[in-house]
Amino acid sequence: MIPRTLFSAEHHDFRKTVARFFADEIVPHRERWEAQQHIDRPVWNRAGELGLLCTTMPEEFGGAGTDILYSVILMEEQAHAGDSGVGFALHSDIVAPYINNMGSREQKARWLPKMASGELVAAIAMTEPGTGSDLQAVKTTAVSDGDDYIINGSKIFITNGYLCDIAIVVVRTGNTGEGAKDLSLVVVEADRPGFTKGRPLKKVGMHAQDTCELFFDNVRVPKANRLGAEGMGFIMLMQELAWERLIIAITSVAGAEYALKHTLDYVRNRKVFGKPVAHYQNTRFKLAEIKAQIAIARVYVDRCIEMQLKKKLGVDDAATAKYWTSDLQCKVIDECLQLHGGYGYMAEYPIARAWADSRVQRIYGGTNEIMKELIARTL
Repeated sequence: MIPRTLFSAEHHDFRKTVARFFADEIVPHRERWEAQQHIDRPVWNRAGELGLLCTTMPEEFGGAGTDILYSVILMEEQAHAGDSGVGFALHSDIVAPYINNMGSREQKARWLPKMASGELVAAIAMTEPGTGSDLQAVKTTAVSDGDDYIINGSKIFITNGYLCDIAIVVVRTGNTGEGAKDLSLVVVEADRPGFTKGRPLKKVGMHAQDTCELFFDNVRVPKANRLGAEGMGFIMLMQELAWERLIIAITSVAGAEYALKHTLDYVRNRKVFGKPVAHYQNTRFKLAEIKAQIAIARVYVDRCIEMQLKKKLGVDDAATAKYWTSDLQCKVIDECLQLHGGYGYMAEYPIARAWADSRVQRIYGGTNEIMKELIARTL
């Protein structure tokens, strides 16, 4: 593999800490958390104690003021641990930046320190039962009532939804009923009357991730909870989407690496007709293809990370990374599962869990079909 040049000695030390955290605090509990469909709430507090949440946020608001490479390390090591349950990336690298970049100083001081400590778990509620990737079709309303909004509607497929203490909710604050110009972002605390949560949804994979529906029945929220100006929600969402899609690309490449590692271990030890599976030419060629594909993907994604560090990552570049690497991850894991034979279909094997967990990468963050449309518009 071409050596990676992104990381300093401090980054490598941080990676060791993160790897230990996932090995000691996450992996041993996987089966129990998958059965209950959410991780234990104290894990968030433990991650906060270790400085693993909101690392890129300013120090005055509880973060460490680091560059995004610390976030990249957290995402990669979670994937390398085979975990899909903890929603740290969404909390720290999607929700927190919205508050930091769009919020007032008072809003930052109110929410970010508690997010960094793990006292608050955060979600973002965009998708609705009838909208999917089309955010301009959002129906959830926030009707003005003096200094408050009255919110009605529902959201679905919300990561961190079941455990969340706050959620950034995409709402319609105008009267058109459609389009982008009337959308706003409002932070809603989970203890407000009328805000309820469904049980964690039963998914094909990611069984320990507390994805659920959120319901808003005349939820009264002060307008002081709105991020930025009224009606600017769609523009704010678009500003952050390139990074959000790069996050999926980062985890896709790391997930493919995880699959390759476990497959190499398996084929070297599993014997068929008296010799290890790894000794057969078909196995060697398949693994060679996978290694080459991952290496090429790694170089492109690392280049995108460099551009994000400079705040120059293009929407089409992020869409390319998300679409191509998530497709590749699914392809790689499918090939790796095949090399496991019948054992690859057994849920207790890492490759089987990875196969089920990875499929959604091609859907969330905007489906890969939407990614191709975004790329096509630049041609």
